[in-house]
Amino acid sequence: MLSENDVKVLKAISEGQSDPQSIAEKLLMKVEAVRAAADALGEQGLIQVEKSVKVEFSLTDEGRKYAQDGLPERNLLRSLGSGKPLSELKDPALKIGLGWLRKKGWAAIQAGEIKPLGSVPQPDKDEKMLQDLLAGPKSSAELDIEKDLADLKSRGLIASSKSKEWLYKITEEGEKCAYGMGITLVQEPSVSSKFHSIKAHELNQLTSDLIKNGKWGIKIGDGWSDDYVEYGGKLYHPRPYDVTLAADRIYPGKKHPYQRLIDFMREIMLEMGFVEIKGQIVQSSFWNFDALFQPQDHPAREMQDTFYLDSLAEIPDYTRVKEMHECGKGAKSTGWGGCWRPEVARQEVLRTHTTGVTIKYLAEHPEPPVKAFGIDRVYRREAIDATHTPEFEQLEGIVMDRDVTFSHLLGILKEFYAKMGFEEVRFRPGYFPYTEPSVEPEVFIDGLGWVELGGAGVFRKEVTAPFGIEHPVLAWGLGVSRVAMLKLGLKDLRLLYQSDVQWLRETPVSIKL
Repeated sequence: MLSENDVKVLKAISEGQSDPQSIAEKLLMKVEAVRAAADALGEQGLIQVEKSVKVEFSLTDEGRKYAQDGLPERNLLRSLGSGKPLSELKDPALKIGLGWLRKKGWAAIQAGEIKPLGSVPQPDKDEKMLQDLLAGPKSSAELDIEKDLADLKSRGLIASSKSKEWLYKITEEGEKCAYGMGITLVQEPSVSSKFHSIKAHELNQLTSDLIKNGKWGIKIGDGWSDDYVEYGGKLYHPRPYDVTLAADRIYPGKKHPYQRLIDFMREIMLEMGFVEIKGQIVQSSFWNFDALFQPQDHPAREMQDTFYLDSLAEIPDYTRVKEMHECGKGAKSTGWGGCWRPEVARQEVLRTHTTGVTIKYLAEHPEPPVKAFGIDRVYRREAIDATHTPEFEQLEGIVMDRDVTFSHLLGILKEFYAKMGFEEVRFRPGYFPYTEPSVEPEVFIDGLGWVELGGAGVFRKEVTAPFGIEHPVLAWGLGVSRVAMLKLGLKDLRLLYQSDVQWLRETPVSIKL
């Protein structure tokens, strides 16, 4: 039994229509309805349904510019004459073409001078391809030069897009039906007197009201049939539905996996009685370095590690911090010696850690008890690769109270990691500039063994004494992104910050964090 839509679509296909969009426009139907009808016809062997993915290439803005003005290597070649010293290449656009000029064998570098090789070459394949794409997008089959496509794509001159295509062909059995041989739109059953000679309507959509209030099981002839339903005084024949057929996947909106992990860690800290604190991204070197007893000539302050701004900050009374650095006054320490300079402390930076926010909070709250944490982004000059990015998140916690000890710190850390789902935790001695004693917590991961997750310790007197903090301060921190890589099974840290739609769709919202 074919529905009315099935018959319309079958008739259109028999008349030469082959794709759902053209059929939908002709029949004034939704294209989704056409595809559904065509799938039903295909299951019955009345048509053949061919599905494919079409890849089209088009010019980027940069590619369009080069298609109109010429590739950098072509323009550089034109400007060379018989040769030109490399020192005269001032135009960045020409410098871009230098590598490609050599790769294509159009020129060579000799004694600091770039010289053309032979006569001016004819337009290359990639140049012709740019001209072809200038007229509009084209499929890979139309272009048919995979190597040049890959080169242009790697240079960011062309972009690709994928689209699904359907192609319908009528079968011999379908032709018979289309010409009236065996098509049955709706059977007119022999029913009880109430439905005698009344035509049953095709039912294409079930509603909750119909399911609840419809009368299922209608007497037909001498028996009963579940193939019909009475609803609203009319008789309907539900269309068969195959639940085993593949359907289009639906991708609901959901929270980013990395954000879910951050929220999960925040919940753990709040459950443990901590208060969340926040601070400015731009910090003075005083709070980011000096307040933490980090010497002003420490390598971490150098440009390769820190983003410095061309601005200066106001800093609080630095007398005690200066004395601590120079001679260790107030902490039975020798300090770092030398001369501490306030102009260095005033330099503003993008915070390199969240500890600068922590010590500032402690300076404002020197009386116990203090139990605070922060989860925030920090910035460092790092080369981007699979395990490093110039910006990442840190979680940091502190506890300041009377008589707290190093043992309390280990207990807090073990409880935190247990709530994170790490059952086996151990500690090994470590070194950090502003804590003593210090440890590095490690957790056991199946397949990886023991993995270090952060650092912890008790703030040194040199850190706390200048701010009048008289009680022990337990502190720890960890890189959130590293935990995310372990929890989400990632090998590339950049996935956490890139909008990779496929990865976001495939990461289940129910994953155990």
